[in-house]
Amino acid sequence: MQVAKWGNSLAVRLPASVVEALGLKEGDDIEIFADQSGAFSISKKPTFDERIERLRRYRGRLPADFRFDRESLSDRGTAE
Repeated sequence: MQVAKWGNSLAVRLPASVVEALGLKEGDDIEIFADQSGAFSISKKPTFDERIERLRRYRGRLPADFRFDRESLSDRGTAE
């Protein structure tokens, strides 16, 4: 891959194999993660609808008696 100037930024063209593997199309958002060794990974950022669907699939995985308690979350265990 070659780095090129694009306005005030730098750009990289993704190889067709990466585009195909991720199912990318023009306008998709991607995330690029790099570690300190220089290795990186690319993933397609989920759309709003995909995130909602993930949340729907997650429903019901908490115990039946689970209750969200906002007040207990704000308690930081104050030392006396």
